[in-house]
Amino acid sequence: MGKVVVWNLMSLDGYFEGAKKWDLDFHMLVWGPELEALSKELGANAEALVFGRVTYEGMKAYWTATEDETEIKTFMNALPKIVASRTLKEADWNNSRVATDVTAELKRLKQASDKNIYIFGSAELVASLLADEVIDEIMVCIVPVLLGQGTPLFKPAGERKPLKLLESRPLQSGGVILRYETEKSAA
Repeated sequence: MGKVVVWNLMSLDGYFEGAKKWDLDFHMLVWGPELEALSKELGANAEALVFGRVTYEGMKAYWTATEDETEIKTFMNALPKIVASRTLKEADWNNSRVATDVTAELKRLKQASDKNIYIFGSAELVASLLADEVIDEIMVCIVPVLLGQGTPLFKPAGERKPLKLLESRPLQSGGVILRYETEKSAA
């Protein structure tokens, strides 16, 4: 069975983008051969990518227009993509579809595959899927910078969510990748 995995880069003070939408320049502080290799590994082991509507639109705009002909661009455009949205009627990025009940869709998809399903960005979506206990792992790369403002990756929750550390991997750039397993509530 596959896992639903959140993957993102965030500042030490918890922001995955700066004060303006798509202010991601701070990601370049840690980008290098190690994150490039990890990105290729994620792409090779992915069943699908999942985005909220806003992240989907930004990722589509970037990956369909970039002239960078890389392995990462290839898998970003080729992999199946699910857009969690109640307002978007259709998704026109290659191999994309809209899911109005993303929780049910992800539960079905992870039962049907041995590969992982990755959620990029999408703080609102992450919050709802954490509440629905669909997320199996959270993987973040802490970028060694304090932004002071921006969009937090994690929204305030009504309850504590225990996590189990699976891995901490320092990068030569000064970033640190942290992988946590979520602990599901007792049924």
